[in-house]
Amino acid sequence: MHPPEASPYGPNPATLSRRDLLRLGIAAGVGAPLLTACGGFGDTGGGGDKLVFLSTQFAPVEEAERFRGILKSAYTAGSVDYVTSDPGPYNSKVRSEVRAGKVGTNLIGGVHGDLAPLARDGQLEDLGGLAQKLAGRGYAKDLLELAKVGTNTTYYIPWAQATFILAASNTALQYLPPGATIDNLTYDQFLAWAKAAKQAAGKPVFGVPAGPKGLIHRFLQGYLYPAFTGGEITKFRSPEAVTMWGYLKELWSVCTPASANFDFMQEPLAAKQVLVAWDHVARLVNAPKDAPDQFVMAPVPSGPKGRAYMPVLTGLAIPKGAPARDKTEQLIEALSTPDVQLDVLRKNAFFPTVQATIPSDLPAAVRLEADAVRKQQTGSGALIALPPVGLGTGEGELTKIYKDTFARIVLKNEAIAKVLADEGDRVQKLLADSKAPCWTPDPDSGGQTCQVG
Repeated sequence: MHPPEASPYGPNPATLSRRDLLRLGIAAGVGAPLLTACGGFGDTGGGGDKLVFLSTQFAPVEEAERFRGILKSAYTAGSVDYVTSDPGPYNSKVRSEVRAGKVGTNLIGGVHGDLAPLARDGQLEDLGGLAQKLAGRGYAKDLLELAKVGTNTTYYIPWAQATFILAASNTALQYLPPGATIDNLTYDQFLAWAKAAKQAAGKPVFGVPAGPKGLIHRFLQGYLYPAFTGGEITKFRSPEAVTMWGYLKELWSVCTPASANFDFMQEPLAAKQVLVAWDHVARLVNAPKDAPDQFVMAPVPSGPKGRAYMPVLTGLAIPKGAPARDKTEQLIEALSTPDVQLDVLRKNAFFPTVQATIPSDLPAAVRLEADAVRKQQTGSGALIALPPVGLGTGEGELTKIYKDTFARIVLKNEAIAKVLADEGDRVQKLLADSKAPCWTPDPDSGGQTCQVG
């Protein structure tokens, strides 16, 4: 979730109004406004009872203010200066402070892709002791493993999470293929469902967000590619990838053509322009606002290699040599309680990473999503596929490559193998320029530049 993508994370889920907040974090971190906080970076002393918390998350003004309110009530041992930043300056600030041995930032928050490169380069403290102290809070094993960034050391504490799921009008359930259940679909059944719904309705009623600001590239990176090939970059132009692209072309043929213009799927769902859609949870949650009993939310389908999904995982870390470590760990503990994480869900639409009972007074749409997210995470065959790690500002170029590949193969009907050969060369150049190693679900490349397969 880095620029130039837009963030789907909107205001208070109790209002279910998100149309004006279009920065994607996540996926995967929030494309935050540059240095937004009281005083920006110039006021980061971390002295006395004040802790400085630098984050790529909750950057829009409304989100930041709500989170500052959460911090004030959750942490009573002192005050917290919550500073938000673009990933580039964020990364530079942490590295420059650690390199100079003058660390003024106590705590940093970001998505896995923000934190992993810092951890691998020795910029973060070992939080293994704190992780053991928090072991009873019910973190999912997969999230704890991600926090080790491929090592035996815990470098961050999972903070909050989001993901992508399916949303469907109850009207569409009657068209499910025989023997299929919406909570346990395969991609073949999903395609059969789309075909049956089109035939019954007399027009396509499935949709995907393939508009200019839509997240179709995440559908490819975190869902179709790993579900069909078991990897992403190392399988980019593999025979299995060719099969996957053939599947997507067939699926597109039974999706509404307006999908090429959809950025957020909640709007066409609410307007009944589509009956079934895939998208980010924050880009679906507004659809059931007026009639939640007329919608279902469900896990994504599974493919030959499993039920691949992309967790937009955020974490909390301490820069190497940061002051006031004891108080900083107290702050992390405070942010790792079920009540506080549920408050984040209620106000900023990120789901807990600790075990927490979803309260009945949450908006109905959020409860629907919470149930679908839980099923997706805990169901059999779950296969995590991370947003890109280690590309820095190059992630925007990778996004463009995926969207160009989609346009050439699906919209322009160019030969699949030829397009994958061409675009795979672009991916390899980008990886070589950034020296980025492979990320999950591709095999560990041992710190060496990931190789396109």
